[in-house]
Amino acid sequence: MFRTHFKRLKAHAAIARFAIRRHVFARLPFALLDAGARANWLMCAPIDGRVRSTGIARYEAGRVEVGLGRRDALSVMSAQLRERWIDERLYAARALGSDAWPDLRAAAAQLAAHVRQIKSREPGRIVVLSPFHYVSQYANIYVVDEVRRLLELNSLSVVSGVPRDVLGNDAQMIPSVQVLYTYDENSGSRNSLGLRVIRAMRRDGVVVVFSDVPPFALAKYPMETVGVAMNGQPARLHNGVFRLGAPVNAVLLSFYLRFERGRFSIDIFSPIPLADPSAPQRVADDIAAARRANYPHWLFAGHPSVYHFAATR
Repeated sequence: MFRTHFKRLKAHAAIARFAIRRHVFARLPFALLDAGARANWLMCAPIDGRVRSTGIARYEAGRVEVGLGRRDALSVMSAQLRERWIDERLYAARALGSDAWPDLRAAAAQLAAHVRQIKSREPGRIVVLSPFHYVSQYANIYVVDEVRRLLELNSLSVVSGVPRDVLGNDAQMIPSVQVLYTYDENSGSRNSLGLRVIRAMRRDGVVVVFSDVPPFALAKYPMETVGVAMNGQPARLHNGVFRLGAPVNAVLLSFYLRFERGRFSIDIFSPIPLADPSAPQRVADDIAAARRANYPHWLFAGHPSVYHFAATR
């Protein structure tokens, strides 16, 4: 009897802690999240070898790849914690119905305007929106969902390799975004993902694919890559967006988010016709430009290979 009562109390306490944490995060200023992530890294790094080594690896890789200076060190080293906190802040606010973020809505309005321009010049042209991996996955999803609303689409499909329901019920939180998972064995995604993406393209005219995903991130699956040059060296990009987009004459519209002093902004690249033979190299050039301009917020920073591996695949 006592043990059962204790378990119930423990479960109720856990629920209460979760509710309090969600209400606190939903109201935290974004500027405080950035400063808090830096302070937390400084406190944890001396006693947690994993936190310390991951942060240092991110910074050292950035020094070599893009010439980072000391002034960027703390921002780079604390980026993973900052990403988790931003994700939780966005998710908690949306769960509580207080998800009015003017910066992200302004970013979505810019993207929607670019999509309308493309479709006004070429009616029926399929647009593949491509968020690059910067700042926060949930911020990117919020932006593309807002684009969907502005374009008056009932749904928008997103190809993602991020595990579902990390912070809650994703389908309930973003019901109009249909996530097509790259890893979900139960849905037969390994065999049918491409077909489902093509169907979404033809149905909605817009689909979301993260074209900057490094092949190592999909190492559990057959990796179709294409050769490019990045920073003067041979490199490989995942071929999925080109293989799917070229046959339907889709155009790729890539962008990435910035986050400075608690404010979000967006950089949008020129559209790239995916049937163009130069498309892979143009995407590689955009990836390299984003990395140079926004390295402290790059989610893949610090990986030992990224795009420079498997030159014969």
